[in-house]
Amino acid sequence: MMEIDTLDRKILRELQSDADQSLEEIGARVGLSRNACWRRIRQLQEAGIIRKRVALLDPDKLGLGLTVFIQLRAAHHRPDWLEFFARTMKDMPEIVGAYRMTGDLDYLVQARVADMADYDRLYRQIIARIELSDVSASFVMEEIKETTELSL
Repeated sequence: MMEIDTLDRKILRELQSDADQSLEEIGARVGLSRNACWRRIRQLQEAGIIRKRVALLDPDKLGLGLTVFIQLRAAHHRPDWLEFFARTMKDMPEIVGAYRMTGDLDYLVQARVADMADYDRLYRQIIARIELSDVSASFVMEEIKETTELSL
């Protein structure tokens, strides 16, 4: 595993904050030349620390203003069911996060939909495709904090 030093952490903070910055801007902020900054970023990418760079979209402006957390209990715990479940989750674009959990809950799924009718459509699609023993949902009333930035 690659050792990350103070300069790497500064670069990662800059990229998490705004990955659209030029190498010159990042270098100036962290105290490195453009080329030294580029080499470090390339090493971070090759080590898998930087997985990819993406654009963060405003879901409200795209008509996806309702965030829902769906709690699922599995009907089965067989390896083939688990693989099918994972593939199905990955194939549904409304689902932005799916997590296997410990405790009473088997899975927690985060989805972005337009409204309650759109959630109902998604719910029907999920239960038609996957055999589950229980499904419940909680709807976000206020988004207090949501970030993609990791603490460095």
